[in-house]
Amino acid sequence: MGRILLVRHGQASLMEDDYDRLSPLGHKQGEVAGRWLAARLGTPQLVVTGTLQRQRDTSAACIAAAGWDAVQASVDESFDEYSHHDLFAQAFPHLAEPSALGAHLRASAQPRHEFQRLFEQALAGWLRGETQGRGGLTWAAFRERRVAALRRIAAACAPGRYAVAVTSGGPIAAICQILLGVPDDRVPALFTPLFNASITHVLTRGTDIGLSIFNSVAHLEADPAVRELVTYR
Repeated sequence: MGRILLVRHGQASLMEDDYDRLSPLGHKQGEVAGRWLAARLGTPQLVVTGTLQRQRDTSAACIAAAGWDAVQASVDESFDEYSHHDLFAQAFPHLAEPSALGAHLRASAQPRHEFQRLFEQALAGWLRGETQGRGGLTWAAFRERRVAALRRIAAACAPGRYAVAVTSGGPIAAICQILLGVPDDRVPALFTPLFNASITHVLTRGTDIGLSIFNSVAHLEADPAVRELVTYR
């Protein structure tokens, strides 16, 4: 039996105009994940990351901290997150520009809560088919590509070995939706709880793939004195 570990990227720069950068805390979360994986599971057979900067930087931090000198992450755009800016542009036209969204959040008394409120509304519209992503992207098409990417890793992961895919909340929720048979209207219940740098375990046996552990932050909670490592946004 093989194992695929889906690692969500570390905390991004929500308060900045360019969200697609890790915060200093996000870098630290990636390093903690790498050290934890190396100590418990050794070296992975392969590491795959999406193309987004926050994903690639989390992967790099993880690999460096783990000491996986011989491992070079391959890049698969099918593990990319959808653009929340594209969804916001349809749901909230006045926040279509990243600078406008950044200014709106910085003006809020609780910016992370405000982002979550906007995000949940925009995601719900996409799931209902009321809006589309870039190029007419539907949730079903987004989900299909992410599950196909998971199956490619499963086919390459030998029994008794493990692989790491550094990705984002949307792909993880899409994959878990299929593995659990969850309807579209329940997808937010899979996405909303996902922590930054959390690890979701998937077990593989031939063409069979099953969910083993969802959204684990045991590695981030290992040091009780460092509570700030556990974040959502």
